Amino acid sequence: MRQLARFDRYMLSQLMVLFGFFSLVLVMVYWINRAVVLFDQLIANGQSAAVFLEFTALSLPAVIKLALPLASFAAAVYVTNRMTSESEMVAVQATGYSAFRLARPVLYFGLIVMLLMSALTHYLLPLSTARLDVRRVEISQNMTARLLTEGRFIEPAPGVTFYIREVTGAGELHDIFLTDLRDPESQITYTAAQAYIVKTENDAQLVMINGLAQTLRTSDNKLFTTTFDDFAYNIGDFLQVAPRTGRRASELSTFELLRATQAIQTETGETRGKLIARANDRFAQSLLAVVGALVGFASLMVGGFSRFGVWRQIVGAIVLIILVKAMETIGLNIARGNPALWFAAYLPTVIGLALVWVLLFVSTRPYLFKRKPQNGVSA
Repeated sequence: MRQLARFDRYMLSQLMVLFGFFSLVLVMVYWINRAVVLFDQLIANGQSAAVFLEFTALSLPAVIKLALPLASFAAAVYVTNRMTSESEMVAVQATGYSAFRLARPVLYFGLIVMLLMSALTHYLLPLSTARLDVRRVEISQNMTARLLTEGRFIEPAPGVTFYIREVTGAGELHDIFLTDLRDPESQITYTAAQAYIVKTENDAQLVMINGLAQTLRTSDNKLFTTTFDDFAYNIGDFLQVAPRTGRRASELSTFELLRATQAIQTETGETRGKLIARANDRFAQSLLAVVGALVGFASLMVGGFSRFGVWRQIVGAIVLIILVKAMETIGLNIARGNPALWFAAYLPTVIGLALVWVLLFVSTRPYLFKRKPQNGVSA
């Protein structure tokens, strides 16, 4: 294979450096937003910091998948804009390089990002999604983690607030507070000196010892109090979690999605068309990294050098990438609706590459948009 030209290596190195920077920034932004949600869900429900870190790590492949195509587009736009404003593009074009020839290092750059995207979409993302779903179910089914949290008011279900001052090593609960506001006409508050959780095969009971039940009837604001030596409160209603019966489509390998056997359709609850569309969508997602980089480059090549910058081309590039992303949704919906039209998942790739060709063609023929001279005077 012929060695890359010096210009190709130079531009490719610039693209990779900026791609790393934009990827880091975008991943951090997406990851922080995701981490805030996970923090509210996990830490507020009594989970440890280790569980929080595990969940955020498992969510990273999905975050990176969103960031890489945008980072490739941003890197191509930034590098092309800088090289144009510093007249590097003009100098290279003066040596005889056409716009199509200048796009070669951008194509190499897009292919590198495509390989990274392929590793994510076909391997890392299904594995992390499967592991994340398993851990989420395990934590949801862990009664101790959800309910037995000392010194903190928690809400195991909407309208139910629970507090424990101390949990002994023997599983005995001291100083219990439980309020149930799910019935708007009758609000009940329980307090007890001691309590135990008794599990059965399909249920769970909170047995409170030496306590008081206060019932507020909201219709007339009357309060009724009842002392008890022991009282059993059913906590199985808001602790029950639907068992994990099968895998989701996002957890399957690309090969399994392409096969889309009847067993897989039954397991995931999705039709053959949707499964095949998901598989092709993974390939299309990888190709969008190439399209994004080329669209960013080709858009800025239209118009050539200008002392006023290329801000119009940058705006046009953003509009075009939004159009390509819109075509992605349309193509995926078509492929999911009809298995025979699975190739519609590649609609954004085809449209994106067509736009790139048109832009590069126009950039090599700027005279197409110049007004013809009239009466011997150039307009």
